[in-house]
Amino acid sequence: MSLSKYESQVRHLPQPQQAVYDRFSDLRNIGALKEKLNSPEFQNAVAEHLPGDKLEEARQQLEGMTCEQDSVSLSTPLGSITLRIVEREAPKLLKFASEGSPLPLNLWIQLLPADDGGSLMRVTVGAEVNMFMKGIVGKPLQQAADRLADVLSAVGGQGGNIAG
Repeated sequence: MSLSKYESQVRHLPQPQQAVYDRFSDLRNIGALKEKLNSPEFQNAVAEHLPGDKLEEARQQLEGMTCEQDSVSLSTPLGSITLRIVEREAPKLLKFASEGSPLPLNLWIQLLPADDGGSLMRVTVGAEVNMFMKGIVGKPLQQAADRLADVLSAVGGQGGNIAG
């Protein structure tokens, strides 16, 4: 088996690298979005980054999440999966490892400063899979990397404190 990586497109966020890193390094901030998604002002701001069907998808995913400072648990068709932060390299990298996943997964959120004072973000999903499994799980894992990057860029691009 070998590590297969699925990378999202690079996303631009108007917030500085350190501000985005601080927001994503405490996963309770993501949990705070459950309440904010019901706010029309927040929905309008996020809608600039996510079309309506993607916004509803994000809302459903957030409803099934439990967030702690260093971990997030999600309900999936395969059962509950936890992503735990296993490495921090401020302000440029957060690395996660899965717990309870039928397929061992890693996730990286990479952040770089942009020339305009904002930041650039890429999400990478890594999985240890053999060639047969790669054909089966490759497309869903690529879609997961892209969708997560979409949601994080919408959330990370919002000014101010998302929890407040």
